Amino acid sequence: MKLVTFDDGLVGRIDGDRVVELEVPSTRAYFEREGHVGETGRTFALAEVRLRAPIVPKKFFHTAGNFREHHEDLARVDWSHPVNKGIVFFQNVDAIIGPDEPVVYPANLTQELDYELELAVVIGKPGKFFSAEQAAQHIAGYLVFNDITARDIQRREMESGVFSFSKAIDTFCPIGPYIVTADEIDDPHDLDMELRVNGDVRQKSSTARMSVSIPQLVAYHSPQIYSAGDIITTGTIAGVAASTEDPFANYLKPGDVVEAEIEGLGVLRNPIVSWQDAYGTEEPPAEQWV
Repeated sequence: MKLVTFDDGLVGRIDGDRVVELEVPSTRAYFEREGHVGETGRTFALAEVRLRAPIVPKKFFHTAGNFREHHEDLARVDWSHPVNKGIVFFQNVDAIIGPDEPVVYPANLTQELDYELELAVVIGKPGKFFSAEQAAQHIAGYLVFNDITARDIQRREMESGVFSFSKAIDTFCPIGPYIVTADEIDDPHDLDMELRVNGDVRQKSSTARMSVSIPQLVAYHSPQIYSAGDIITTGTIAGVAASTEDPFANYLKPGDVVEAEIEGLGVLRNPIVSWQDAYGTEEPPAEQWV
């Protein structure tokens, strides 16, 4: 099943070229009710609805350094600390946006806006302190996540060995376009991944290259306590702009369109827009925050 949030917050499932509305106030509530929800009897043409972020979780867990190739990529970058597997931090859920919604470029805050294609796991069953063998019963589905990152801010954060602000700025958390339930994915460790900027391929790999498996990741985070609808990310692949020979030629800028795609999970498309184009006002100076 492909679960969507659409228009003004309606919830539905995609059925061919139609969206069947479900009788539930949110996709988070859908998982809290273990999927035991009815249909309203209304359907909509998929081409005529506006897809929103498919879910706003209670908690959003980041995992860093889980793809060997990304770790090797960043080993060539002048970080003050290594990006090793097992790094965990929280995302700001208020920064979440959905498909085709703009990422607003805060030029007074950053000049190094980067992309990171990631597979995200949606938790369906609450729990804590469980094993990798028990993890499958807690996994409800998967979606595409583009971990937008301000590298110049991240570099300063890394001086203390942590990072969060650089990834948690408003609109920096695109997810979507829908949640694919776990029963539709035969093997989440064998999915092609590709990210494009203006049609040019920047990242290309497979979930097969994870260092730590999805059940291990889900179990690893479980002492932090899961609620139904929580999200866990699995880390990005090689090819981020920061690791290229000329990062400033590859960092995102207003006018760019990013397409993040994972086999079976759809394409998450987001334009990059300036503050002026997004809000119609001059961007406030960054000194008041930094």
